[in-house]
Amino acid sequence: MFDFLKFNKKNPVNEQPLMTDLENKPLKEGDIVESLRYDMGRSRVIMTDKGLSYESLDTGKIISWHYMVDAATSMQKVRKIDDPQINSGSQKPAV
Repeated sequence: MFDFLKFNKKNPVNEQPLMTDLENKPLKEGDIVESLRYDMGRSRVIMTDKGLSYESLDTGKIISWHYMVDAATSMQKVRKIDDPQINSGSQKPAV
């Protein structure tokens, strides 16, 4: 009768969203992505003491991955850039 008051066991509170972009491509440290939030432009996935974060190549701003989660899909609100020249680090970002 009061099933709607029971804790939803399908989605545990501690479950972390997948580290994938909006096209379901997996993200890892060092990947270059196009950020779709916070006017960050191209960003690099970096590891900080708080976990994975995004560092803007344009502004140097650092945002934790928590702020980039798309609530509807639980994926990151970024698009992975698959250009091997950019991801290898051989091209320096414009300052």
